[in-house]
Amino acid sequence: MNRLVKTALLAGAAWGALSGVAMAQDAASPGQATDPQASELGEIIVTARRREEALQDVPVAVTAISGETLEARGTVDITELARSTPSLTLNSARGSNSTLISFIRGVGQQDPLWGFDPGVGLYIDDVYVARPQAAVLDVFDVERIEVLRGPQGTLYGRNTIGGAIKYVTRRIGDEPEIELQGAYGSYDQFDAIASISGPINDNFGISAAVARYLRDGFGENLNTGTEHYNKDVTAARLSFEWTPTDNLFVRLAGDWVQDSSNARHGHREFAPILDNEYDTMAGAGDKNDVETRGVSLTGEWTVNDWLTLKSITAYRDGSTRGNIDFDNLAAPILDIPAQYDDDQFSQEFQALFEGDRWSGVAGVYFLDATASGAFDTVVGNFNLTTLTAGSVDTQSWSVFGDFTYDVTDALAVSVGGRFTHDEKTGTVFRQQYLGIRSPFFGNNAAVPLGGPRTDYTDTRDFEEFTPRVSVSYEISPDFTTYASWGRGFKSGGFDMRGDAVLYPDTVLGYDPETVETIELGLKGNLFDRLSFATAIFDSSYEDQQITTQYPAGATVASVVDNVGSSSIRGWEFEGSLRVSQNLVVNGMLSYIDAQFDEFLAYIPTGPLNTTCPTQPGCFVDVSDLRDFQNTPEWTGAVSATWTHWFADGSEIAFTPSAAYRGDYQQFETPAPLLDQEAFWLYDASVVWTSASDRWTVGLHGKNLSDERYKTGGYNFPGVATGDSITAFYGAPRTFTARVGVKF
Repeated sequence: MNRLVKTALLAGAAWGALSGVAMAQDAASPGQATDPQASELGEIIVTARRREEALQDVPVAVTAISGETLEARGTVDITELARSTPSLTLNSARGSNSTLISFIRGVGQQDPLWGFDPGVGLYIDDVYVARPQAAVLDVFDVERIEVLRGPQGTLYGRNTIGGAIKYVTRRIGDEPEIELQGAYGSYDQFDAIASISGPINDNFGISAAVARYLRDGFGENLNTGTEHYNKDVTAARLSFEWTPTDNLFVRLAGDWVQDSSNARHGHREFAPILDNEYDTMAGAGDKNDVETRGVSLTGEWTVNDWLTLKSITAYRDGSTRGNIDFDNLAAPILDIPAQYDDDQFSQEFQALFEGDRWSGVAGVYFLDATASGAFDTVVGNFNLTTLTAGSVDTQSWSVFGDFTYDVTDALAVSVGGRFTHDEKTGTVFRQQYLGIRSPFFGNNAAVPLGGPRTDYTDTRDFEEFTPRVSVSYEISPDFTTYASWGRGFKSGGFDMRGDAVLYPDTVLGYDPETVETIELGLKGNLFDRLSFATAIFDSSYEDQQITTQYPAGATVASVVDNVGSSSIRGWEFEGSLRVSQNLVVNGMLSYIDAQFDEFLAYIPTGPLNTTCPTQPGCFVDVSDLRDFQNTPEWTGAVSATWTHWFADGSEIAFTPSAAYRGDYQQFETPAPLLDQEAFWLYDASVVWTSASDRWTVGLHGKNLSDERYKTGGYNFPGVATGDSITAFYGAPRTFTARVGVKF
């Protein structure tokens, strides 16, 4: 109750002031004309609660960005959403070009290893993407992207305790359309996108899109002469839509991504240090190949005025083959060749209800997924290789419902809940060999060193009920406030790196983690000029799953465990102000105070360990020595779009922008050479659009100040590992010219 009272008091002043402004607006300017070009949150339709609703009416903190806006900004992929969305961190994973690392409000996943679930759910057209590999989605053929902040355990289920990202592709329109786009930019960037969409007859349509992305590296592998941080990606989408009757809709859609960009090895932050942050001297190999495919079948049947039935059937699979050179030197001091494979089948049935004063959705969900892989930890100084291999099979089913009742014209109450049952079977194998690389990765001469350090198969069941309650009140036609309480959970599992010799309890696996969040929000429109949404939240994070990796003799050990609990509080604001007919200013600001209340770190036994010298190891509370990773205290952004209309009806829009991220750590433990200080990123776009909207020409500049900022890293100091302290950097300053035409 104390937490709720504190949160309510914190919100009181702001809510009272804004509510007063709302009443004053209604009284002072009842006849004020509405600018037809004004940005109004109430006009934006989203599906955050699995049904179409005006954004202003949704009692959830949601950022919705249209495809047109993303295109006008020159957005390359979804990681750029972090520049304009409150409390969001999106990066390519360390050592990867296309594996997604995502955090919302301090909750997420730094470890993309198979079997370790994300904390932010990614959805492509309502299909859950279980693995982060190839999830750095390039932006093309997209209608909008929605970012839902806070636990979404009721409607989106397991592994959405931080929130969810919904990538919504375009539906087929009533008229045929062909669209071509070409771009050329810095580092010999070349992009080509082609799409065709339209009806074949009165009830059948087809859409197809293909994209090719090429770019030279920002740096070079000075050991092999190949490009480093380059891009070589091909992506395609195909969909068929059939409407045999007015109340029946069927959509068959498929997508495919091939990423053949070179392996990304990072940059040494400890001697020897290369001058260019994008250069490397890695010798592990530059080959890298990532492929993912998906197909889905969606059916909607409008039974009557109050009931619609929906089915979503989907299958996805993917594979990754690559190398990461942790030491960034030619010799195999600490090299990691790796491969990942995954597949998933999911089936969801929904019933959507709509009455005079009530609405809602209920359904069932099933997921059958397998994630597997293998990698070598090559420690060349000891002529030693540790092979780690295994898989996790997951069968998950759930039942859910969420219903809203309008008590009065202004007051609405929503109640929802979801029950989830997970069955996970984990297989983990860990074996050391004398030699450089194991037989699994081609060295048949490698000699096993003793018996397996880990070799087990186990099955565990996890069950959880995740409810949500919200109350929303329409202060005036332009203002809505809400209060909500929700719960989410991330499933437990097995540590795929676990070494049973160093940590015997690894065979027991780890438990689920949960987040409970209280949120108060206000959305509205002031004087038909300022559209805004603001929220404060207070989260209780329990049984957090933390991966800790540390050098252990001549190898690298791992512990994944439920380390304890934490408290996360914060405030978010985003808004759009129309200053004049020609000028619109957009901005966001977010604050997060994330503190560990308990952090039980595993302390291995050893001759220098006085904490637990006679045990295999023990846990010690080190919460005062740990901080949240990938969670800056402050983030903010501001942009302004100035538009000029020519006499012939064409227009030109200039959009400069600035995004701020406070300092943050790469891991819970401070790493001075890897942790990132606060920085700004400056972008600018100029886009000309013809009067017919047929032609567009744009020039986009990114990171105009050429800021060097770290997005990830590895921290393995010591002689045995070659002081492998390596960092990965965001893109440098780039310019791109883009031309598009529609037929």
